Amino acid sequence: MAHIPDDAAKRRAIKPVICYPNNTLPAPPMALYRAARDSARKVDEAIVPARDARCFPVPAGHFFRITSIEGPQVGDLNLWHAANLNERFYSGKTRALHGTHLTTGMRLWSSFPYLRPMATILEDTLEWYGKDEWGGAVHDVIGTRCDPYTGNLLSGSQYHHCCHSNLTRALVDHTGLQPDQAERQVHDVLNVFMCTGFTRDTGQYFMKASPVRPGDYLEFFAEIDLLGSLSACPGGDCSSEHSSDTAACFPLLVEIFQPAAGVLKGWTPPPLNGYDGSHGIA
Repeated sequence: MAHIPDDAAKRRAIKPVICYPNNTLPAPPMALYRAARDSARKVDEAIVPARDARCFPVPAGHFFRITSIEGPQVGDLNLWHAANLNERFYSGKTRALHGTHLTTGMRLWSSFPYLRPMATILEDTLEWYGKDEWGGAVHDVIGTRCDPYTGNLLSGSQYHHCCHSNLTRALVDHTGLQPDQAERQVHDVLNVFMCTGFTRDTGQYFMKASPVRPGDYLEFFAEIDLLGSLSACPGGDCSSEHSSDTAACFPLLVEIFQPAAGVLKGWTPPPLNGYDGSHGIA
């Protein structure tokens, strides 16, 4: 063990500083969104089978809801700009701006060089959960997605129905991209309904049984034209393991709602980030 300096306690006692204070972020107009939601009618839906994924388009100004319908089940969500797959959900920057777990009023932000809101969380029936005694909370942006490469690294497995592979197949099916092209577009996720945190002693990422039950949902407002993809994780409620067929798994429901004409008067999709892109290069 390294030598402990005489001022170790003093160094540890220094108060932390928030890296990205978010009090200057533009506040989403939640009252406007909720008023528009009151008038909205369902226009489409997708059933995501257990241990599989499905893509779904959501026009700007529409709403989409992810619902547990048969049993406790977590989902891995990817989002892209519908007309430009290079603009995609940036979980790391979303985490830096809002924290490790998302809930009502928080936004999902897009990747560089776009960096703008893609979707705003309008309703979260699990908001009551808060943070438990282990530091666990719901809807995280810290886990990456279960994938076949890590499974192979740790156990030598060749498992094809983990979320990374599910999302890849769904994007191939929806877009016609070649598998290698589609896989490069799959990215770190919002872990919908998943209950996670970090252990206090080792700092390891943990999961525990999700509190989600049939009828619980997470609902979003689409800030831009979106292509979404949702995987019903092979971990089920993630109470034991994932990347296998061991856990009980259930489908998830995605519903799309269109507001009445005129109720979003004055609202426009957010512009691209205002940075000039020069990076100090002459």
